Parts: sequence; C-alpha cells; structure tokens
Amino acid sequence: MIETERLIIRKFTPSDAMDLFEYLSLPEIYRFEPGEPISMDEAVELAAERAESECFLAVEVKATGKLIGHLYFEQRQPPEFRTWEIGYIFNPKFQRMGYGSEAAAALVEYAFAHLHPHRIMARCDQKNPASWKLLEKIGFTREGDFKQFAYFRLDRVGNPIWIDAFEYSLIEHTK
Repeated sequence: MIETERLIIRKFTPSDAMDLFEYLSLPEIYRFEPGEPISMDEAVELAAERAESECFLAVEVKATGKLIGHLYFEQRQPPEFRTWEIGYIFNPKFQRMGYGSEAAAALVEYAFAHLHPHRIMARCDQKNPASWKLLEKIGFTREGDFKQFAYFRLDRVGNPIWIDAFEYSLIEHTK
C-alpha cells in the first residue's frame, strides 16, 4: 500500500467491482485504450482477477474510500534490463483534479525506492495530451515518436485504425 496526501494505492479487492464498473462501463474510457465497455458481471470478474494480480493497483480517495481509477505496473522482459511499464485509467468524474499525477508519481517514487528499476517507461496515443502531459508533469522524458504503432479498432470494412504513439521514460538517477 502506498499513501499520498489524498490517495491510497493498494491491491484490488473483489468489493471494488461496483466502482470499477462505474468507469470501465463508459465508452469514452476506450477512446485511447483497447477493449469495450464492460457489464456489471464482467466488473465482478475483473475485480476478482485484479485482486489476484500483481500488475494492477487500485487508486482510492483516502477521505471517502472510493475507487477512482487504477494503475498498471509490470516489469518488462528480460528482467535483467530492470525496465517497468506504467499505465493508468481514471474515472472521468475524477479527472483533471491531479489524482492521476499524484498516484503515478507516488508509484514511481515507491518503485525507485523499493524495486530498483533502471527505467520506467510508458506509451500513449499522440492524440491524448492529458496522458503525455501527466507523464511530463511527473518528470518523464519523451523518447520516441512511433508512427502506426498499434491499433485497437477496425474500420467498417475491417481495416486496422492505426494509432501513433509517444514513448516516455524516467531513468534511475535522473528523477
């Protein structure tokens, strides 16, 4: 568990299903992410899965106990490179309040102090300035500009809708 001034970053629990459903059921969440809105039954399954996962962390408001988003944090392969990837999704009701940068910065600080990564990286859609501005705010440096990097959707005739991505990182000893 990581605690900030306003947040608690912790493992998921099965009881997080309702709050998870509140934002992962919204179509706008998937504008820059793979997947589709989930049902309440899927939220129950997902909360249970994430309770067993080491890669997803719940972000809750300390004062209310409400889950407002989540962080993804996983070591990339090979482990000898000591590179971790970070990602985040927040409930739109709680965006633009500094919660995302507060949570991500706390996780990065914790990781450098306890997991000793050499590099923490993130990728985001170039059309998502909220994401890359968050990364810049917490000290990440833009390293790459990838054209047609990935796709999450197909057009009406089945062709990939490619996205361009930025890659950011923060290297140990530079933070």
